[in-house]
Amino acid sequence: MAEQLIAIFCDIDDFCKEYESYCTTHLLMDKDHFIPRTAMSLSEIMTIVVWFHLSHYRQFKWYYKNYVCEQMREYFPRLVSYNRFVEIMQPAVVPLTLYLMGRRFGKCSGVSFVDSTPLEVCDPHRIYSHKVFSGLAARGKSSTGWFFGFKLHLAINDRGEILAFCLTPGNVDDRDWKVLDRLTKEMYGKLFADRGYLSAKLFEKLWQERGIQLITKLKKNMKNKLMAYTDKILLRKRAVIESVNDFLKNECYIEHSRHRSVTNFLVNVVSALIAYSFLPSKPSLGSLPLLNEALVF
Repeated sequence: MAEQLIAIFCDIDDFCKEYESYCTTHLLMDKDHFIPRTAMSLSEIMTIVVWFHLSHYRQFKWYYKNYVCEQMREYFPRLVSYNRFVEIMQPAVVPLTLYLMGRRFGKCSGVSFVDSTPLEVCDPHRIYSHKVFSGLAARGKSSTGWFFGFKLHLAINDRGEILAFCLTPGNVDDRDWKVLDRLTKEMYGKLFADRGYLSAKLFEKLWQERGIQLITKLKKNMKNKLMAYTDKILLRKRAVIESVNDFLKNECYIEHSRHRSVTNFLVNVVSALIAYSFLPSKPSLGSLPLLNEALVF
């Protein structure tokens, strides 16, 4: 565990040195807007936030007070109080996002999977009294029922590595082109999805503008169409992205309903995605015999 913590810190610290150097030499604004002024370094703040999602603690306050301050002080000798840490954690949302997109994303292999998962921000009975995400979150419906919050749209490769993500209100359709346009910018090859992405217009647009072939299951009332045998096999393996969503919710704790600010919510989501990228074993297709044939278009 200590070795993994040190490895994460070293990787984040290398990024923070480049980030702080860029902010100092290129930005006209005061760098304090992007780098918190505190005794703790930015790399320490980011490491503590990311490590929370790998520590199996459910509450950040309990994690910081009873784990970080008591058992990790030898690694972070300049710790601040919990209330102060919550304040200096908020400016870290920008470097966390840049770190995720610049260093922790995987590479497209020609076989990609896309799906969305709901992120509830409050109990359904408290929707009308909820104020933190007023005007941002929305009521949506998933395969498990109605919820109030956001949708996390993910695209992964065959190794379970995240290629792109997008956060939208809960009422945004999975087939929204703005969402798919963001997710598929660095993609090529074949994109596998569930029936929620079934759309002739979306298929044509992805093929014409990106050269990406969208492959989904057909609905019961639709006529069957010929499909390559390898595509059928890969389509059956589409559940790998659902396993990724399960890891994010049950292993990295990306979802909870105790946020007190929008910025803290964003920090929690981005740091959970970073933590997932450090997992030693991710859901993947493994050694699929016909995988190489599926990459031939």
